[in-house]
Amino acid sequence: MKRLHTCLAIFLLLALASNAADIYVSPKGSDANNGSKDQPLATVAAALRKARELRRLNDPSIKDGIHIILRGGVYVLHETIFIRAEDAGTPDSPTFIEAAAGEQPVLSGGVMINGWKKLLSQVMGLSAAAKGHVWVADVPMVNSDLFEFRQLWVNDVKAVRAKSVNGDGMLRILNWSKKDESCWIPTPRFPLLSSAPGVELFIHQWWAIAMLRIKKMEVHGDSTQLFFHQPESKIQNEHPWPAPWLSKETGNSAFYLVNALQFLDEPGEWYADVVNRKIYYWPRSGENLSTASVVAPYLETLVKVEGTIDRPVKNIFFNGISFQHSGWLRPSHFGHVPHQAGMYMTEAYKLRPAGTKENPKLDNQAWIGRPAAAVEISFAINTVFQNCRFEHLASTGLDYNKAVHNNLVKGNLFKDIGGTAILAGGYSDTGHEIHLIYNPEDKREVCDGMLISNNLITNATNEDWSCVGIGLGYTRNSSVEHNEVENVSNTAISLGWGWSDASNAMKNNKIIGNKIHYYGKHNYDCSGIYTLSAQPGSVISENYIDSIYKAPYAHLPSHWFYLYTDEGSSGIIVRNNWTPSQKFLQNANGPGNEWSNNGPEVDKSVKLNAGLKPDYNWLTKERTIYKLSLPINEEHNEVIELVVKENKSLDVVKLKELLHKNNIDSSAVYQWENHYVIFAKVADAGVMQGRLKNKFPDAEVKVYHDMFYEYSKKKHCTDKRVAKEWDHVLLTANLVADKKLQQGYLDYHATQFEKWPDIAKGFCNGDFQQLLIFKNGRQLVLVISIPKGESLDMLNPKTTENNSKMVEWNKIMGKYQQGIEGTKKGESWVFLKKL
Repeated sequence: MKRLHTCLAIFLLLALASNAADIYVSPKGSDANNGSKDQPLATVAAALRKARELRRLNDPSIKDGIHIILRGGVYVLHETIFIRAEDAGTPDSPTFIEAAAGEQPVLSGGVMINGWKKLLSQVMGLSAAAKGHVWVADVPMVNSDLFEFRQLWVNDVKAVRAKSVNGDGMLRILNWSKKDESCWIPTPRFPLLSSAPGVELFIHQWWAIAMLRIKKMEVHGDSTQLFFHQPESKIQNEHPWPAPWLSKETGNSAFYLVNALQFLDEPGEWYADVVNRKIYYWPRSGENLSTASVVAPYLETLVKVEGTIDRPVKNIFFNGISFQHSGWLRPSHFGHVPHQAGMYMTEAYKLRPAGTKENPKLDNQAWIGRPAAAVEISFAINTVFQNCRFEHLASTGLDYNKAVHNNLVKGNLFKDIGGTAILAGGYSDTGHEIHLIYNPEDKREVCDGMLISNNLITNATNEDWSCVGIGLGYTRNSSVEHNEVENVSNTAISLGWGWSDASNAMKNNKIIGNKIHYYGKHNYDCSGIYTLSAQPGSVISENYIDSIYKAPYAHLPSHWFYLYTDEGSSGIIVRNNWTPSQKFLQNANGPGNEWSNNGPEVDKSVKLNAGLKPDYNWLTKERTIYKLSLPINEEHNEVIELVVKENKSLDVVKLKELLHKNNIDSSAVYQWENHYVIFAKVADAGVMQGRLKNKFPDAEVKVYHDMFYEYSKKKHCTDKRVAKEWDHVLLTANLVADKKLQQGYLDYHATQFEKWPDIAKGFCNGDFQQLLIFKNGRQLVLVISIPKGESLDMLNPKTTENNSKMVEWNKIMGKYQQGIEGTKKGESWVFLKKL
């Protein structure tokens, strides 16, 4: 890594050099000026041309470099700033593109929308709730063309494209038919929707999402069938995964509809009628559209740095620049069906029969494209981004793609990013199938020596939830160190691509000292740090990973991890990472991984030293997590039940052998009649469910994904001391068949701590350490944890001592519960015996 630190040293020394050419730029300048401090140019493009000419003519003023100095203000870009090989600096004479001292220049790809007026006339489709609240403006023409956009910012806060649900809510699809390429949803409540142009389906599916343009809606009473435009319809229905999720246990895929005037029914929402060139917006509290700054993005890429393999761009240093307001229109024209990490599929399908020449077991193929980025870098060496701001961007923030060597990204803010904040390295070219090994003969192609350090990534992945905070594909000798990643929808840091343990271009990468928290806000099958494929010599160490969100629509509620080495991961050292528990997954890994000393017992100094170093603490004021109040997930024991036929028994010895083989506590098995329940920590309950089905094909295997109630002595009692060891008492019962009563039972428990505080007091008085209730369909499993060696018969009476509310509660709950099949008449809860 010596070259990387040398790069930074050169940057710091030459930034102070006196014998350098200064070219000034100002929003108030003119490209007819000479570029002096008193006569600044107006555009960065003109400054780059002037710098290029100075280099071409070998002007003596450039001996110690060229400084393109941007005065403060907004530079509205009508075309992408292109930096080519001819703009390259030298090690002794780099080109600096930097902010004037104490000023903040903004390179904006946005267009101001002015002339807002209160909407006074009737507009067909506008909801009754919106009338009197909505403002309207003309959508401006840009370069004599209709102006399309998918984002809008009001006073630097992203507005919400009008959608069919309010707030953060989503609905569930009813079914998905791959045969006729359609989706069934509950019939929307909005009038005239079938004829509304441009409506899209946003659907959550496993670890990704999809954005599908609706071609046709067919209403069938309380159900509506959706059909979609090509090419996304074919891709969505042919690729095997991630696919729409259909499950009685955890619920079908969540969705909402977006982009219709009918949906505009709450503050903060907007709708653009492109054909009639009108935009409608319902202001949030405190927003005055007569004075507000309203910006829509026009450009997708603000800056593009690109040379060639033989003539790369070199020695370009950005400092103190703000990159804002980029768009991304591909979903509006082609839909968007990501495979992973935001890479959209251009073709994908299941192989029947399985197998290719390179991989006889491969059962699917896919080809992908790479999303647009606000700043794109390829064929570049020794470039730097420092003290910059990447904000209000629709897709990727900063993307180092192909043939990029010894580049530095340090001390920057990435905030309000629709996709991935920072990408680096290849993710399969458009003609390269994603499972094929990438290891080019010309090693110059490979991303090498990337240093991503001391950056704050916050509120990224806020449009495409399949994206990640920081993503590295095929890269080598690269480091991600001392960054802070928070408030992201999916994985925080992803390293690798390819799904194979075969030798490839990746090696010697390092993820060290990062602070990762508040991740997984929307999608699971995610992790604080995630890896793919062989990466010999790579190290993941001294990271602090904590606080994953409780994603409300996750396909599998427990399928999240702090550390996750996925398919083909090999040759990786994972050590000394602090996490609240050892909720890790090693899935289909290759050889040579070394795991040691990870979890809550790691020295506290790791927590203290991870994240931004003191010189970069100024970035912490930009954190966004403090504006949110969302529940955090914690690892807990899972409940898995096996039900055999009545009067039959399960081979318990075989069951315990299987549990032991999968590193699950083999003593944590409980039985009542023909019901066998496992209550233990399980790394991946879904995978274990499949293994149990294979081992016991005649048994019904159920995972209780829905833990809807948790009492904890540590959280809910005045005396928070807990016993070192616990005994668990398990009971099971059914809810009554009436769905309204079922919901009533759940509502009581959801508000119990606020409305019935004496219940928790009773549990505290009885010295209950923990009480959990799990649900699968109508069946409940209740787990009461008490100090080891104590008796529930002795402790339970204490819960009702001088506690009339507890007595009342127990009486009320009785009408919601009944016994499972096989219980005696009048019996509800039955105890399971530990085996």
